[in-house]
Amino acid sequence: MDTSTAAARTGPSVLSRNASQPLAQQLAQRFAARIQQRLLLPGARLPSVRDCARHHGVSPYTVVAAYDQLLAQGLLEARKKRGFFVRETRPQSIRTPTAHDTPAQAPLPPPVDAGALIRGMFQADARRSPGLGTLPAEWLDLGLLQSTLRRLAAQADDALLSGYGEPLGDERLRRALSRRLLDIAIHAESDQIMTTVGATHGLDLTTRAFLKPGDAVLVDEPGWAIEYARLSQAGMRLLPVPRGAQGPDLAVMRRLIAEHQPRMYVTVSVLHNPTGATLSLAHAHQVLQIAHEADLLIVEDDTYALFAPNHAPRLAALDQLRRTLYISGFSKMLSPAWRVGFIAASPERIAQLTELKLLASLTTSPLMDRAVALCLDQGLLRRHAERVAAKLEAARQRCVRLAEEAGCRFAAAPAGLFGWVDVGVDTERLAQPMLDQGWLIAPGILFSPTRQPGTLMRINFATSQDARFWRALEKARDALRR
Repeated sequence: MDTSTAAARTGPSVLSRNASQPLAQQLAQRFAARIQQRLLLPGARLPSVRDCARHHGVSPYTVVAAYDQLLAQGLLEARKKRGFFVRETRPQSIRTPTAHDTPAQAPLPPPVDAGALIRGMFQADARRSPGLGTLPAEWLDLGLLQSTLRRLAAQADDALLSGYGEPLGDERLRRALSRRLLDIAIHAESDQIMTTVGATHGLDLTTRAFLKPGDAVLVDEPGWAIEYARLSQAGMRLLPVPRGAQGPDLAVMRRLIAEHQPRMYVTVSVLHNPTGATLSLAHAHQVLQIAHEADLLIVEDDTYALFAPNHAPRLAALDQLRRTLYISGFSKMLSPAWRVGFIAASPERIAQLTELKLLASLTTSPLMDRAVALCLDQGLLRRHAERVAAKLEAARQRCVRLAEEAGCRFAAAPAGLFGWVDVGVDTERLAQPMLDQGWLIAPGILFSPTRQPGTLMRINFATSQDARFWRALEKARDALRR
């Protein structure tokens, strides 16, 4: 059996009764290692004393002694009637509440540690990571990437090799992006497009350009964990809007707008992460109407655009960038190493973003911009995306069958790269026994801005096809139910 890098990091699979160290110390060291390696994030809840004792075959006294050691080391905190939680290692102040704040206006707790999540992305082994956020390496067309770089090296002029490049980004790429956006009914001239170091860079620049600390921001719930953390660390107040199959809960959105006057709504319209749902056309029109009435800026994160059909409704297409900013990138489809993204917006907003980009990073890499331009111009990216779509369709069918055989159900219709699966038990509790067996899952609490535990988890269809994973999940779930 493949033990994998992830499994190797977790330490031995069982405690040793023949070791010189007491069982409580072994257990404490096991959890301490996971906390230090960021396999357990700040705010994560540890198994209950009873669950932990049953899982490891030790007495509750041993578990209490282990947790006491972790408390003494400052790695855990005990919350009355709730259990033991990984302690926040850094202060993450969002805004100091004032005497005029009502409970509803007080800032939400920081959802997750962004640095921890990003480090986890770097460490993940796709073979044992059903919750992975990217395509596995074997699904990438490395030959396409290598041949593109060789062609670029042969064709590049002196200016491309020796200069900073243009503040807006490579002109050839921006022209190619302008044509690409027409495929999804967004009309944007090349001077309305600015390249970024991936979509996340675009989201960060947008936050810094159009918000200030203390501003309220509407976000989807569930949603992208790193986006929650990024906004929280920038000092924004998160206002979660429940996300359903058709789109955001419009009644909740209206109420939050009336109560808090948010400045921005950050959303994923198409192939929403983590549910895979796509905004309906009727809902899209209503969202834009609400935004118009509230003078609300909409940031549309279309990171998974290349996994989606062109005809899927985009807010930016309906609005034509009047109060929307459209952000996307190519890392998810081409390679995480190709950090190229872009923002399309009105000329006035692009000018404001370009000034900020100059101060933050001067320019983006003209070489990487041009490499993506070649992939777009020559149809290489389109053909690669078509091959991935075909593989992903087969992977989804297999994962749905395996999940249903394991007694799980999908909370949203399977689509795109991710599935939102209901396993029937608290997935935060499930994560620990799965990690003991070397499987890294993505429990639903990671996708909640208020850290609400639940029975849902995100799976990556491309990395969840191993029947051994589903058998292990079924066994671990049944053990928790007992």
